[in-house]
Amino acid sequence: MTADPTETVAQRALARLRDASSDAARLLDDAGIAAKVAKLAIASDFALGTLCKQPELLPQLAGDATTPRPPPQLTADNAAEWPALLRRHRAAESTRLVWRDVAEGADVDEILAGSTRLAEQCLQLALDALEIEFARRHGVVRNVAGEPQRLVVFGLGKLGGGELNFSSDIDLVYAFPEDGESDGARPLAAEEYFTRLGTRLARLLDEATADGFSHRVDLRLRPFGNAGRVALSFAAMDLYFQREGRDWERYAWLKARAVAGDVASGEAWLQALRPFVYRRYLDFTALDGLREMKAMIAAEVARRELSDDVKRGPGGIREIEFLAQALQLIHGGRDASLRERRLQPALRALVAARQVDAGAGAMLADAYRFLRRLENRLQMLRDAQTHVLPDDPADRARIAVPLGYGDWDALRAELETHRGRVAGEFAELLAPRRGRRDSDALQAYWRALPDGGGADALAAAGFVDAASADASLRDFARASGVRGLSGAARARLDRVLPALLEAAAKSARPDAALRRLLQLLHAILRRASYLALLDEQPGALARLVDVISRSAFLADRLIAFPLLLDELLDARVAGPLPDRGEMRAGCEAALRDDDPEAALRQLNETRLALSFRIALAALDKRQPAQDSARQLALLAEEVVRVALRMAEGEVAAAHGRVPGGRFAVIGYGTLGGEELGFGSDLDLVFLYDAAADAVSDGARPLEASRWYARLTQKLVALLGAMTSAGRLYDVDARLRPDGGKSLLVTSLASYRDYQRERAWTWEHQALVRARGVAGDGSLLNDFESVRTQTLSRPRDAGKLRDDVVNMRKRMRAELDRSDEAHFDLKQGEGGLVDIEFLLQYLVLRETPAHPRLPALRNTGELIETLHAAGLIDAASHDALSQAHSLYLAEGLACTLDRRKRIVLETEAIATMRAKVTGALGSSGLNFLDR
Repeated sequence: MTADPTETVAQRALARLRDASSDAARLLDDAGIAAKVAKLAIASDFALGTLCKQPELLPQLAGDATTPRPPPQLTADNAAEWPALLRRHRAAESTRLVWRDVAEGADVDEILAGSTRLAEQCLQLALDALEIEFARRHGVVRNVAGEPQRLVVFGLGKLGGGELNFSSDIDLVYAFPEDGESDGARPLAAEEYFTRLGTRLARLLDEATADGFSHRVDLRLRPFGNAGRVALSFAAMDLYFQREGRDWERYAWLKARAVAGDVASGEAWLQALRPFVYRRYLDFTALDGLREMKAMIAAEVARRELSDDVKRGPGGIREIEFLAQALQLIHGGRDASLRERRLQPALRALVAARQVDAGAGAMLADAYRFLRRLENRLQMLRDAQTHVLPDDPADRARIAVPLGYGDWDALRAELETHRGRVAGEFAELLAPRRGRRDSDALQAYWRALPDGGGADALAAAGFVDAASADASLRDFARASGVRGLSGAARARLDRVLPALLEAAAKSARPDAALRRLLQLLHAILRRASYLALLDEQPGALARLVDVISRSAFLADRLIAFPLLLDELLDARVAGPLPDRGEMRAGCEAALRDDDPEAALRQLNETRLALSFRIALAALDKRQPAQDSARQLALLAEEVVRVALRMAEGEVAAAHGRVPGGRFAVIGYGTLGGEELGFGSDLDLVFLYDAAADAVSDGARPLEASRWYARLTQKLVALLGAMTSAGRLYDVDARLRPDGGKSLLVTSLASYRDYQRERAWTWEHQALVRARGVAGDGSLLNDFESVRTQTLSRPRDAGKLRDDVVNMRKRMRAELDRSDEAHFDLKQGEGGLVDIEFLLQYLVLRETPAHPRLPALRNTGELIETLHAAGLIDAASHDALSQAHSLYLAEGLACTLDRRKRIVLETEAIATMRAKVTGALGSSGLNFLDR
C-alpha cells in the first residue's frame, strides 16, 4: 500500500521543528497545536522553514494569529541590518498569513489584503529610512518656491488593487511632484536625486541575501519601460501620457494607487490622469487593446506551454481581470461607480450598473476567489512566484488535500469547471461583431466608391430615391474626413457603413435615414470611440438607425452631440425612467467639479442625456405624453436648482453674501404647470427679499438690490451659456412685473404690491400655473402666500369673463396658424390654449368659494378637481381630459419629427375641437368672433 505523501511530510516537519527548538517541542505536545502545524507544513515548506529559523513565532501564532506583527525599527544606528530586518519581518508576517489560511481557514480576501498591507508596510519602512539617509547626505529636494518635494511610489497591478498574491512581485512606478534641487552639501537635481533614491529602495527590498528577499520589485511599467528614466516629475508624466500613452497602459493605470512616499500628491495626480484611463464617453476602442493583449498572452501561453497556468492560461485570473477592466474602461468615463481598483468590488459595480448579468457576475466572483486561493497555495508551497499547476504527484497532493479535496483529480475537475465558465464569458466579450450579416451587394457597392459602383444596388436594397442616395454616398466617400482616416479607422468605417446602409434600407424612411446617418458620420469620423461603438455593438447600430429614421429631432440631437450615442447602449434606457431623486443626484454631481466650466459642461451633459432618455421613451410610446412633459419639467427644475448654486457661488466669491437675504426662482407657463416640451424655453420670474439697508459682506460689497440683480444675471447667463454639450435653457423673463420695462429681479414687497394693485387679469391667469422651483424655502413659501391671496381675491364675474375672452381673441388673431385643412394644436380654436384659458378662468372665478384650487397647477389635476367640485359637468370633464391628452401626444409627435405643431384636420381632431368649444360654452366663455 502506497504511503500518504502528505502524512510523511507532516511527520518529518514536526520532527524538524522539535529539533530546532525545545520551546517549540513543548508546544507541539499540545495535539491541537501539532495538528495545525502539520497542516501548515503540508501546505508550505516556506512557512515551516520560517518557524525553524524564528521559533518564537510559534507561540504567537498559536495564541493569536489574527493580529499582524509589529514592524521593525529602521534607524541610522542599525542601517547595516536593514535588509535582514525587512526580510525577517516579511518572512514572519507571511508565515502568519499561511497559518491564517491553512490552519485557521481564513477567507482568501483576508490573505490578499494582508499580503498587500505587508508590501506597503515594507515599502514605507524602507523609504522612510532611506529618505533620512538621503537628506543627511544630499539635503531635501525643493522646488523653485522652496517647497520640499518627496518621492511618490505608485503601486500598479495587484498591489494597486489591494489584492496582492502571496509571493507576487510588486509593480512600482516612481514620480515626484515638481523639479528642483536638493539643499544639502552635495546637492542633486530632483530627477537624479529621486532616481538614486528609487533605485536604492528597489535594491533594499529586492536584492537576495542570506535571508532571502523582502519583495521582488518590477519597474518595467514606468513610461518607456526599461528604456525610460527611473523617476519622472508629474509634468513629464503628463507629457508622456498625452503623447505616448498606449492602450495597455490604460489597463495598468486603472489599478494605480499611491502606496508610499507623498501619497496625497500622488492621489491628486492620479485624479488628473483619470481622463487618460477613463474616456469621457463610451469607449469601445478598449476592446482593440484587449484583443491585442489577449493575442500576445495566448502566443506566450502556447510558446511556453502554459495551459496549466492559473493566471495566464485559458479561463484564468487574467481573463477575469481583463473582462472587468475592459468593461470599466468602456463605461467608466460616464459612470463613476465603475472606477474601482479592486476586482471584486468592480464586478459588483458592473452588475449594479447592468453591464454584467447578475448570474455571470456571481460566477466570475466565485471563480476569481477559487483561482486566487489556488494561486496562493501554489506560491505558499515554496515561496515561489509561480502560477503553474505542479506535475509532481506529491506536490499535487500537498496542494489538493489542505484545500479540502480527496485527491488531485477532484481539485482539477472543479478547476476546469471554473475555467470553462470564465473562458466562455471572456470569449463572449471579445466575440467580434457577432450577429451582423451585412449584404454582400452593399459591401461591394461601398468598397467600389467613389469611382465605381452603381445606384442600382441601392434601389435593390430599398432606397426610394436611389440616384440621390448614390450621389450623397459618393460625396461622402470623397470627403477629406474619409480620405484622411487612419488604416484602423478606415477598416472600422468599411465594416460599419454597409451595415448602416442595410439597416437604413429596411427602415420605414430609408432616404431620410441615410441623409441623417451621413451627417452623423461626418460628425464622428475623427472620434474613434464612436465608430468603435457602432462597429462592436450591432445592437447599438440597429437602435441608432431605428431612432434616426423615426425622429428628425433626435437625429439632430445625435448629430450635434454624438455623446448621446452612449445612451443607445445604456442598459437603463429601456428600463424605468429616472425619478426626481435620481435627476437631482445626476444634476448635483456637477457640483463636485471645482472647475466652473467643467461643472457647467457636466450639467449640460446630464440634462442632455436625461432629456434624450425621456425622448426615447416618448418615441417608443412607453409612457403617456403627460408623463414625458412632467419629467421634462422636473428635470428643468433640478437643473435650475444646481445652476442657481453655481451662480451663488460665483457671486459670493466676488462680493460675499447678503446677511439675512433670500432669493427664489418662480417657474411660470409650461414649467410651472409641469407640461414642458422638448426644446422649450423657461418662463422664469426672480424674487428677492432683504433689509432696505442690507449690503453684502465680501471684499467688494454690493447693495442687496444690486447683489441680487448680479445673481439673476449670472443665473440667466449660466442657463444660456453655450458648451460642448449645448446650452441648458433659453430663459424668457417677460412675465415679471411690468415685463421688459423692469429689472430682472423683483423684491417680494414690490411683487406683492404689483399683484395687488397693478397686475392685469392675464397676469393673474399666468399666476395660476406659477410654481416655486428653486431658492430659499421660506421665500418660496412667502411667494405661495402672495399667489394664494391673489387668486383668492373676489372678482366681478362679468368683468373677469370679458377680460379672459378679449385676451384670448387677441392672442388667436395674432398667433393662430390654422387654415381650412390644418389645425394649430396650441393656438387653434378648441386647442390647448383654449383649455388653459378655461381652467384659469374657473380658478380665478371660483377660488373664493373653493380654497383648494390654488394648490393645483397641472392641467389634468385641475380638470379632475373642477369636476369633483361640480364646476364642470361630466361631458366637459371628458372632453377636456381627452382633448388635452390627444393634443399633447400629437404635439409631442410633431416635435420629435421637427414639424410645427400644426396637424391635418382629421375627423377625430374636428370632433375633439367641437367638444372643447362646447365645454367653453358650458362655462360661459365664447372665444369665437361669430
